[in-house]
Amino acid sequence: MTPAVAIKGLVKDFGETRVLDGLSFEAARGEVTCIIGPSGSGKSTVLRCVAFLEEATGGLIEIDGEPLGFGPGPGGKRVRLSAGQIRAVRKRIGMVFQQFNLWPHMTALGNVSEALTHVLRLSRREAEVKAMAQLERVGLAHRAQHYPSQLSGGQQQRVAIARALALEPRILLFDEPTASLDPELTGEVLNVMRDLAVTGITMLVVTHEIGFAASVASKIVFLDHGRILVEGRPGEVFGKPRNPRIDRFLETYLDRGAATLL
Repeated sequence: MTPAVAIKGLVKDFGETRVLDGLSFEAARGEVTCIIGPSGSGKSTVLRCVAFLEEATGGLIEIDGEPLGFGPGPGGKRVRLSAGQIRAVRKRIGMVFQQFNLWPHMTALGNVSEALTHVLRLSRREAEVKAMAQLERVGLAHRAQHYPSQLSGGQQQRVAIARALALEPRILLFDEPTASLDPELTGEVLNVMRDLAVTGITMLVVTHEIGFAASVASKIVFLDHGRILVEGRPGEVFGKPRNPRIDRFLETYLDRGAATLL
């Protein structure tokens, strides 16, 4: 089966610094792929390239088998996407960031429905009906008329997830969605993500929540210095004997659900 996302030889430079150094891996349709590794290993940059928030220096990204840029095209020339093509790609992909990025002057309902009116051109009534359905999905229908300042951090992140889901993306990207939350609020966001994982939506998740990755992911991709060090199913990556670099990494995350893996 054609993978939802195929990354082939992905390279990303920021000035003279190489952040991604020839990454290649696939994310299967309907499965959860967790990207883990130390800070600065390039995890978030991978997602930003997939979502076309960053233009890669080289390599190729395919979405549902369709090549969407960066690699050599006919005659060896580098493929570049037009603004219209990039917009079309982004309609297929939803992204949830570390920071919630909600509009402070809009209610939860307004934050979720706004893209539906501007991107999908739905009427205000149609957009609000769809937005309410997504708020209910993340357990926040009763907070629809509340503003971000009236919501906890976990609730704000759940609104952000509802906003991403409202556009019915084929692929959902999560960039350390619990990094700004305390442990209690982290749990409510991870529970929503666990529920999503069983619905068949393709998820790429950059996370430091090792317990979540080990229990929910179909595939683990471990990055170190912009390269893939280990890739495989959770039992293969975390099982013993394992790569010594994985052991050193896990020792720093004993408070993140990794204790059971040591």
